[in-house]
Amino acid sequence: MHLEELEKLIAKGESERLEFKKTTGQRSEAAKTVCAMLNGLGGFVLFGITDQGDITGQQVTSKTLEDIVQELRKIDPPAFPEIETLLVSDDKSVILIRISGRLGAYCYDGRPYVRHGPTTQVMPREEFEKRILNKFHGHQRWENEPAPEWITVKDLDEEEIQSTLQNAIKLGRMKKPPYADPESILKGLGLFDGERLINAAIALYGKSERLFSHYPQLSIRLARFRGADRLTGFMDNRDYWGNAFDLLKRGELFLLDHIPIAGRVVPGKMIREDYPLYPPLATREALANAICHRDYTIAGGAVAIALYDDRLEIINPGILHFDITPEKLAKPHESKPWNPIIASVFYRAGVIEKWGMGTLNIIDWCKENGNPKPSWEIRTASVITIFQPSSFFATGKTTENIGPESRPESRPESRPESLENTILDLLKQGPLSTNELSQALGHKQASGALKRALISLRQQKKIAYTIPNKPNSRLQKHKLIQDL
Repeated sequence: MHLEELEKLIAKGESERLEFKKTTGQRSEAAKTVCAMLNGLGGFVLFGITDQGDITGQQVTSKTLEDIVQELRKIDPPAFPEIETLLVSDDKSVILIRISGRLGAYCYDGRPYVRHGPTTQVMPREEFEKRILNKFHGHQRWENEPAPEWITVKDLDEEEIQSTLQNAIKLGRMKKPPYADPESILKGLGLFDGERLINAAIALYGKSERLFSHYPQLSIRLARFRGADRLTGFMDNRDYWGNAFDLLKRGELFLLDHIPIAGRVVPGKMIREDYPLYPPLATREALANAICHRDYTIAGGAVAIALYDDRLEIINPGILHFDITPEKLAKPHESKPWNPIIASVFYRAGVIEKWGMGTLNIIDWCKENGNPKPSWEIRTASVITIFQPSSFFATGKTTENIGPESRPESRPESRPESLENTILDLLKQGPLSTNELSQALGHKQASGALKRALISLRQQKKIAYTIPNKPNSRLQKHKLIQDL
């Protein structure tokens, strides 16, 4: 580096990637900063520069450089940053240490450090452990560890294994193998380590009850709470143990049981448009992602669905890795599955689509269904996908068809205007009987609310019978007054 380049560098001031030290007497603090920059984006540590950015230099001998190298040897794993001296006066020089950032997991004298702006701080333990996991993730992780020797293919769900194969072939994600016995299929899916099954095989297809005590984390917790928090108690609470495919089905069935559907009548169409409170494609993708990317090392952990009056949360035990943040999930991002073997099988089976597109698809499906953009949070060592209700349930222009307690006709205070307007929209297409109106609204038979709405509209002289002198005729239909 030339003197002019040094002056330009110093003019930027201390930052996350630049640190000034007046003399090598501060080499211990400087080594901590070198460690922090190795754990970050790299940078420069300069000896012979005051905190104010004045170039003072210092006398540099072979012993001076040896002392710096000796200090840097306390960094583990070993790192070898470039050291350079630059003469700034007749007998004084500036020493530059150039560090290449590696976003690593380095320690100085047994402790990890990280940069926050122009300061060096001890890295939080959780962050350091996360980096260690990331570092060894490529070759050592829970899913690719051998399962206990006593577990055999007979402990797995053969029907589900065959279903995976058929779906994979149908989707063109796997060639038809020469042998289709369960063991051959599992080996083709990479679920064997030599002659032993790996943990991923148990997570994906485990069925035998004797597996429960060794794999209690293969479970899902499902709850419908009475209000907007957990203090009000449950309306429904379920807990299941099983393999990944079974847990996905359990979660989907639970959502079908509890998520209402809104019907919107569009002028000019006899068939109404249905909008669930939460889009099933989006909730399925979020649930599949939770099962794929969860931390299976947490013995007491479980994927969970929490349904409240004002939101739906799908909870994935574990944290985000590989520098992914909740904000990045809402944007195009590279896919780095935490359990790539499990994710690969889910992909081949058609459960998930192209990697890295899951969260973007979730956002698109919410938009199509009238839901606000979902959000992601990290809370209590879990990644949580949060869905907000569809706007069709808030506009007053919809009717629900999930359970009698949820229908507008069972809640008189919410019925009159929206139901009457819907009837008028239907009648714009032509005369309809009471039963035909009921079917168009998605009800099996005429409800009390529908009959009251029809009486109200007749009293307002907005509709009338097509056969005025025979009000009880089976051929009787309702028609708009202006069309009579």
